Amino acid sequence: MSVYNQPRKRVIQFIILGMVILMITRLFFLQVVEKKYSKLADANAVLRKVVYPSRGIIYDRKGRSVLSNDAMYDLVVTPINVKNIDTAYMCEILQIDKEEFRKRITNAIIKNGSRRVSVFASLLPPEMFGRLQESMYMFQPGFELVQRQIRSYPFNAAANILGYIGEVSPQMLQKPAYSAYNQGDYLGMTGLERTYESVLMGTRGIQYLVKDNLNRPQGPYEKGEFDTAAIAGKNLRLALDIDLQVLGEHLMRNKIGSIVAIDPRTGGILTMVSAPTFDPNLLTGSYRARNFSRLFVDTTKPLFNRAIQAGYPPGSSMKPLTALIGLDEGVITPSFGFPCGGAYTYCGRSIACTHHNAGHAANLRLAIANSCNAYFVHLYRLEVDASKWGGVKKGHQKWHDYVSSFGLGHRLGVDIPGESPGKAIDSAGMNKLYRGQWNSCSELYVGMGQGQVVATPMQMANAMCIIANKGYYYLPHFVDKIDNDDTELLKKFKEKHTVAHVSDSSYMPVIYGMEDVVERGTGVSAKIEGEIVCGKTGTAENNAIVNGKLTKLKNHSVFVAFAPRDNPKIAIAVIVENAGFGSTYAAPIASLIMEKYLHDTISVKRKPQMKTLLEYNTLDPVVREKSKLDSLNGASAKMTSDEILKLYFRD
Repeated sequence: MSVYNQPRKRVIQFIILGMVILMITRLFFLQVVEKKYSKLADANAVLRKVVYPSRGIIYDRKGRSVLSNDAMYDLVVTPINVKNIDTAYMCEILQIDKEEFRKRITNAIIKNGSRRVSVFASLLPPEMFGRLQESMYMFQPGFELVQRQIRSYPFNAAANILGYIGEVSPQMLQKPAYSAYNQGDYLGMTGLERTYESVLMGTRGIQYLVKDNLNRPQGPYEKGEFDTAAIAGKNLRLALDIDLQVLGEHLMRNKIGSIVAIDPRTGGILTMVSAPTFDPNLLTGSYRARNFSRLFVDTTKPLFNRAIQAGYPPGSSMKPLTALIGLDEGVITPSFGFPCGGAYTYCGRSIACTHHNAGHAANLRLAIANSCNAYFVHLYRLEVDASKWGGVKKGHQKWHDYVSSFGLGHRLGVDIPGESPGKAIDSAGMNKLYRGQWNSCSELYVGMGQGQVVATPMQMANAMCIIANKGYYYLPHFVDKIDNDDTELLKKFKEKHTVAHVSDSSYMPVIYGMEDVVERGTGVSAKIEGEIVCGKTGTAENNAIVNGKLTKLKNHSVFVAFAPRDNPKIAIAVIVENAGFGSTYAAPIASLIMEKYLHDTISVKRKPQMKTLLEYNTLDPVVREKSKLDSLNGASAKMTSDEILKLYFRD
């Protein structure tokens, strides 16, 4: 019998027959039953066009759109399809020469390959777009006009908060996180645009158009049967108050520093000013790249968000936290006093206090009101040297744990990128700094907010939320709600964070002391008619390495506060660099912001004070001279103080 016996031969025949039947059936389905692929295969007659969705809008707390979408167009190219076009005419329209034309084609091939779409000319000015549109049939199929949604900013404010959008780069496309994007897509690069990119971006659509023999689109193919609609991005609803933001940016013009105001009841950020700032419209449209380069190298660093990235010694604004640690540990009571004669001399060196009159630190409330340095450095020593810890190293680590629970020394998790953790030295850091040989005198300055403790303005404002709420806070955030969204993106911002279970009775001496600061102490310039404001001025030492030497520079002006005392609605931190005492500039700026928020207006009595603040300039003359920011920002930067005052006061 043959090796190919009958049963095996038939099995092979059946297998081959089955495969043939399967292929014939599939081909019949594709070519006869399913019409889509056969119809769309005719590339010479059908144009496939990507439809980009409208990007989600961002609204402030009162429902006002702080940005909007405007339509512009990119000219895109598929290099392999560029054949027999009128190159000279295209160069005339685009205002380039033939060498630049060839360079752009070459760059497109190097960047994305000859068969992929690349941007040839981005965000065309209206006149250029009009000429191209009427002559587009002359440049097809290689070139195409693609509509883009670009942002515009009616309030010219909140640049570092909102962020900007830009084209996805080839390097990004190689990463799994950007697998949903194609070359030429735009996405959020910074700020809220970046954090909430997944909900703002929407979903692309596809439109098929019939072309005539001159490649001109004539209308939808098969009545749009195969089109897929673009789905608009979702809108964001912010806690931000755009009126406060504009006011804050006006008050901080010609200054370096920051304002952060938070609603302690929710953690919603009401305003976040980083100064100097810039007009967000600079980073949109056809001049975005050029403007970004100029902002990036400007001497005032307008792209640096000082509210969350700059670290400052908190100065005397730290003292209420030092008091709360001592109360919770039980090393003092509210009646604890310290005999300060004008300096602290217990550690072999003199630490000056601004007061020397007897009784100015007779109890905790008075010590806060008078901002007694001696009281609070001694209080730090009592906290870390407490016998129950069994040594200063464990005591200092316990102090660090308290400070960390108050939100210092680590990122809080705000919903814009770039946040700095600040610094709060722990026992391991002390061992490294002092090679294991240290005691409570080594870094006693942290009790008064100097030395090895650094905080961002947002961290300082959040600490005020904790005191205002008597022991809890919500993570600071901008976005309160996402329209038609049930994701858990915002879940963490709804969780209450309870810290150091200090009793209300222990909080009250601290709160009353802060009230006294404003009512009769160094913070009287922060008074608001009809409101009880609780605040703390600060003068943060400003040391820097200059020509290789540690040099003392002009101090930073610091003020932190919340209001009203009962049922607080706003907590705030203000830093004005190189401005001296906190009472001079930071306190009145904070007061104007709080009054505007609480009363929705500013008392006309404060017009002279506001005029002084608007005209005050803390910028270093050399830095100011080299900066090109005012010329970039345009008309808004050239407003006089009187013109700004007219926005807030009626004659």
